[in-house]
This record gives sequence, structure tokens and C-alpha cells, in this order.
Amino acid sequence: MQTAPKPEMNSHAWSRRRLIGGVAALGTAGMVAAGARGRAAETELYRAKNNRVRQSVVPWCFKPMTLDELCVLAVRLGLPSVELTTPNNFPLLKKHGLVCALTGSHGFAKGFAHGEEHAECLKVLRERIDATAAAGFPSVITFSGFRRGLSDEVGTKNMVEGLKKIAGYAEEKKVTLCLEMLNSKDKVEMKGHPDYFCDDIDRAVEICRLVGSERVKVLFDIYHVQIMHGDVIRRLQQHKDWIGHYHTAGVPGRNEIDDTQEVNYGPIMRAIVATGYQGFVGQEFIPLRDKAASLSEAVRICDV
Repeated sequence: MQTAPKPEMNSHAWSRRRLIGGVAALGTAGMVAAGARGRAAETELYRAKNNRVRQSVVPWCFKPMTLDELCVLAVRLGLPSVELTTPNNFPLLKKHGLVCALTGSHGFAKGFAHGEEHAECLKVLRERIDATAAAGFPSVITFSGFRRGLSDEVGTKNMVEGLKKIAGYAEEKKVTLCLEMLNSKDKVEMKGHPDYFCDDIDRAVEICRLVGSERVKVLFDIYHVQIMHGDVIRRLQQHKDWIGHYHTAGVPGRNEIDDTQEVNYGPIMRAIVATGYQGFVGQEFIPLRDKAASLSEAVRICDV
């Protein structure tokens, strides 16, 4: 005959069941709370709504996010573009309904300041212009390369001669070449480029003027201009007819464009809008915090 459990065994089993049930309930509640926090975090992301500044984002500084992940985030934030990628990635961008505002090309290590580098740069640029035009995208980036002992006069002469060889092709294909000015002061990798030839926005604009094509303009990188010159709003107003693209980043660290750094992006964006600029502004800062949240904040700041 089965004997009844002792009272202390009943009490222990009951307490254990209560404990397990309580832990399960806490676990469920925790999962619900985590899900709610996740949904809240998603809803907190800012979505561009004013559309006076067409914003884009640059993939390299948001790694290890994949390009596909960045495209998904860009769509959630209301950005029309992910840029500085190559034509093999155009189908992915189009799948997400995005454009590439600025196609990558030959890289900044080589460029038009040295005549012996022209052939290689021209070959890459023709290929990228073709692919960009076929995709219906607007622009391709180009660079000066490094000075390596060149005088301003010789380097400028080489730049103009080289860019004139491709300007007509860009006009024919209706694609704009954007010559990027980079700072030569910061020695930290990807925060500055010591010995870069076009480290002066006035020199970069003068080169474009001498080329004399509506399809050869400057990439006005606000971060680099601030480091080399300051006086950003006056300079973008002065050079407005020769600006084909903009980039952002916080100064001096190339991080978030918030109030932890010295550049006030709200007034700069309003000044850009006031010039009648119709192109793109690419977010090219290196986030120190949560990447999605930092990009969302940058989008909000620039959505003037």
C-alpha cells in the first residue's frame, strides 16, 4: 500500500513548484520587456521627413554592418542612398529601392596630380562612369593622389590635363565627377591623409574651374574643410556653383556629428539648402556609440 508523503515533502515539492513557476514567469516577463524595449528602440529611430536635404550613408565607417544591413537601416531612416560602393553592389541597392549617390573609383592613393597615374585612373573612371550611367545614378568620385614633392603649379597642371581627358566622356554620359578634398593634418588612418595634393578647397575648386566642365566638381567634405580651413558656411556659399557632393563627420575625431564636437551641422545644412543645392549629403562619420542610433541622430540633425 502506498503511503502518503510526509508533510515536509509536500511542503518542499509545493515550494519548488512555486519557485520554478516564478522563474518561468519572470523569464516570460523579461522576454516581453526585452521585446518591448526592442520595439521601442525601433520606434525611436528618426525617419527623415523634410526632404530638403537628400541624405546618404557611406558603408566603410559603419562596419562590421554588412551592406545589406546598412541598406535596411537606410530605408528605415528614410534615406534614398547608400554610396561609395562599386557597381557589383548596385543590384542589392536597387533591391532595397536605393540609389548610389556617389560611385567608388580608383581610391585616393593614386590620382591626377601625377601624369604617370593618369592612364590607370582614366581606365577605372571610364568603367565606373559607364556602370553609373547604366544604373541611372548621378556621380563618381575621383582624387588627386599624393603630392610626393610636386609643387602646386606642376600638380595643378597635371590635374587639369588629366581631368580634361575624361570630362567630355562624363558630359556625354551625364555623370558628374566629384574631386574630393582631404585634410593633410591628421595623421590617424582614415581621419587624415598627410601629403595629399588636394588638401585645400580653394585649390580643388580652381582645378575644376580650369577644367571648365559642368560635369567636374568638388566633393566638399565638411569634416576635411573644417580641419584645414574652418569658415565652412562662407566657403560653401563662395564655391556653391562647383560643389557636386557633400560629406559629414564630427571634428576633430571624425565621429558623431552631435554636440560633443565643434561643428554645428544644423546651420550648415540650412546654408546648403539656401544655396539651391540639389545633390546628396553623405554621412561619413565613424560612430563611437550604437551605429543605428548614431546614424538616426545624424539624420535628424541634418533633416532641416
